[in-house]
Amino acid sequence: MALLIYDMQVGIVRQLPNGDDYVRACVQLRDAAREGGFRVVYTRHMSLPFAMAGVTQLRTALAWQHVDDIADIHPAFPPGSPQHQLVPELTPNDEEAVFDKITMSAFAGTPLDIALRDIGIQGFAVAGIAMEVGIEPTVRHGTDLGYLPIVVADACGAGHPAAAERSLAALEFAGGSLTTDVATLTKLLRRHRP
Repeated sequence: MALLIYDMQVGIVRQLPNGDDYVRACVQLRDAAREGGFRVVYTRHMSLPFAMAGVTQLRTALAWQHVDDIADIHPAFPPGSPQHQLVPELTPNDEEAVFDKITMSAFAGTPLDIALRDIGIQGFAVAGIAMEVGIEPTVRHGTDLGYLPIVVADACGAGHPAAAERSLAALEFAGGSLTTDVATLTKLLRRHRP
């Protein structure tokens, strides 16, 4: 199993009034995973330059930035920008990897699947932001790829809490993934110790 920390970027965490709570939860999980000898991977959402942004990226930018004209949008997470960076508390170490993506699923268009398979990973626990935007699609995609995803519900932030609750309910209804909390998973990760 690996721990997947989803999009804990400066520009995303600061959008949630309780973003620091999710940072602390992810740090707790990350530290326990490191202690237990589990691999840790991170994702970051990035914005392409508009000359390279296709219909999907532009349509999403219009929705997220609440504007009606493409001339009024700006790249929200350009690579290298301060808002694109992971929060400092979740800086990866030399044995951890960061996967940049333009999709909601961490598996679409990234080398995450082949990287996990190549080291024999069959499941992943996921924490980060946002449950209703990217974590649910990642869990569904991971299930379709044959992984056992484990959602750490109290470590998954949301910009729209009601939508996040619907996401959790839909995942439970569909089956194929598990749900846990930070305290339970932290204890299990630390108990593993290599």
